[in-house]
Amino acid sequence: MSSAVVQLTGLTRSFEQGGVRIDVLRGVDLTIQAGEIVALLGPSGAGKSTMLQAIGLLEGGFGGTIEIAGKDASRLSGDARTTLRRDHLGFVYQFHHLLPDFSAEENVVLPQLVANKSREEAEARARELLGALGLGKRLDHRPSQLSGGEQQRVAVARALANRPQLVLADEPTGNLDEVTADKVLQQFLRLVRGEGSAALVATHNERLALSMDRVVRLHEGHLQ
Repeated sequence: MSSAVVQLTGLTRSFEQGGVRIDVLRGVDLTIQAGEIVALLGPSGAGKSTMLQAIGLLEGGFGGTIEIAGKDASRLSGDARTTLRRDHLGFVYQFHHLLPDFSAEENVVLPQLVANKSREEAEARARELLGALGLGKRLDHRPSQLSGGEQQRVAVARALANRPQLVLADEPTGNLDEVTADKVLQQFLRLVRGEGSAALVATHNERLALSMDRVVRLHEGHLQ
């Protein structure tokens, strides 16, 4: 039985711009195994975010097949895709997108409540994750009271809160200075590995990519 968390076969995506067809993804094939951390390299505009949006089931318009946890997403209803995304995927973006009126702990608790966890269980999980990221004394702080690196670590904890099989990270340290970026990325990788999750991390930073298990490159719509 395959241990693949995600399998892309012939993934395509095109856009019309000014009457001109732009092929962003031109038949991408990729398999990520359980627990594997893969770096997705490519310059800005190469289509990395488009590819992550496809895997994350965040928008339509894609050709080919996307299998997540053995399920072909193209054959699922909208509600089933939402459930698949909630139960199997976690997301970290370049900007943290935390809820400004809620504390660090509450930002990590909320997605668990949406997934029908009890508040007691959700709070314990939030404290566990934030503590592992060095934020045990910042639980009650709102995003505006946290540094950029701290905010992004809360975003990492939120992404892992529901124990996803796959974490999709789109330039997760792109908005941080180099020293902070290194620290946050290493904490992210350590925590993901400790949780046993797989991850696909889009970046244009070659040096950071070498910290991961495997590197794939997106060039002119194809993976290399």
